Amino acid sequence: MTNDIFIGGGGEDYATKQFLNIGYANRHGLVAGATGTGKTVTLQILAEGFSAAGVPVFLSDVKGDLSGLAQAGSTSHKLHTPFSERAQTIGFDDFDYSAFPVTFWDMFGKQGHPVRTTISEMGPLLLAQLLDLTEAQEGILNIAFRVADEDGLPLLDLKDLQALLVWIGENASTLALRYGNVSSASVGAIQRRLLVLENQGAADLFGEPALALTDLMRTDTDGRGFINILAADQLMHSPKLYATFLLWLLSELFEELPEVGDPDKPKLVFFFDEAHLLFDDAPKALVDKVEQVARLIRSKGVGVYFITQNPADVPEDILGQLGNRIQHALRAFTARDRKALRLAAETYRENPRFETEDAIRDVGVGEAVTSMLQKKGIPGIVERTLIRPPSSQLGPIDPATRAALMAQSPMAGKYDTRLDRASAFEMLAKRAEDAAKEAAQAEEQAEAEGTSPALREFNAARRYAGKRVTRSTSKRTTKSDDSFGGAIASVVIKELKGTTGRRIVRGILGGLFKGR
Repeated sequence: MTNDIFIGGGGEDYATKQFLNIGYANRHGLVAGATGTGKTVTLQILAEGFSAAGVPVFLSDVKGDLSGLAQAGSTSHKLHTPFSERAQTIGFDDFDYSAFPVTFWDMFGKQGHPVRTTISEMGPLLLAQLLDLTEAQEGILNIAFRVADEDGLPLLDLKDLQALLVWIGENASTLALRYGNVSSASVGAIQRRLLVLENQGAADLFGEPALALTDLMRTDTDGRGFINILAADQLMHSPKLYATFLLWLLSELFEELPEVGDPDKPKLVFFFDEAHLLFDDAPKALVDKVEQVARLIRSKGVGVYFITQNPADVPEDILGQLGNRIQHALRAFTARDRKALRLAAETYRENPRFETEDAIRDVGVGEAVTSMLQKKGIPGIVERTLIRPPSSQLGPIDPATRAALMAQSPMAGKYDTRLDRASAFEMLAKRAEDAAKEAAQAEEQAEAEGTSPALREFNAARRYAGKRVTRSTSKRTTKSDDSFGGAIASVVIKELKGTTGRRIVRGILGGLFKGR
């Protein structure tokens, strides 16, 4: 066990050792740099250092090559000689190859143990962000969660929420009196978003058994912290799902862990790779939530390290909370790049030996500009640092080795079988079934008593002694006759009703009366 994590060599000829003080590791950190500058190896050596210090780690394997942490490096590897020379240059005298305790997790249950949470634990705010809902739709989602709480309807998986939304749509007029207007169009829009989410594989995320946070905070028999690796190469095809899941995990740690103040070392270190996915087009409420977690989770003994290409990807209010920084090269090909480079350089404590802006632009692969918190939390002077070589395997392990490690893991079998206990879906279905049975029984009883609904309707209606007649009218209808004589008669009657007919009638009547 060590009190410091060796990062690499800085100063003249890279001979000055650079450490991350384990006592300030919960003050959060940033690892930034352009693609191909060495961020993944830096993440790997940080995970090794925390594990060796007895600190559990959670990280996401975006490219699929961090699984090598579970296997020792090899002297036959093509980079063995360069690694050995680098270790000698930076004074890494005890450099050796070794494996570290690793637990593999996978939301889809293929490359690791299944990791799940429930709809209730995710909550309406994060779920609304995941579904990209409008304000009105988010309001209906909040109504759904309130109804579930008040009626004792557990929301565990997607079908629970879908069933509850159907019930809310059917009872919209009743709910509107208490919670406000419930639009069927908005309910339908949420249902469509849930369907899209389900097609992306989110049904695997929601359900039971839900992930127990204590399973992420374990140490092995030698006192080394377990490195929890989330397989994210497939998950990255759904970036919102990836970002929302990691933010949920941070929120759960924040809400469940007790206050510990400033511990000698963190209880857990959390690496958030591809951090820009969390903040891209994020609403202010979500950014405020992340800032709150970053400010306060330190006192819970959790360190959060954001991994991204450019420090500008992280909002300033959150960036200001990140005390330990490892900045790999930033390339300045455009005016915007130069501005970002200048802003990144201004956040470091200056070193009189070089210009920070030039150093960030010029460092090579495997080299970085570093600044770590020192005593009393003071930021260290910026240094050009040659990052130490990893002790574990560089690159992924083969599927057979992964499967063997998963079979030997203490988590084997705990999360593999999905549970489906009675929840909102089953409860609402039972209510509908019970209501249908009650209605059928009431109808049967009424018919047995001679007061069936059909009989009551008949008794309440008008009854006539004669034949049923059509609607009454002031004009009398003439029975139709399709014969030729009938047609002639119709013409004669029509003419008699007309002007000519009236004249004939008057003439006939006049002649009669004249004869009298």
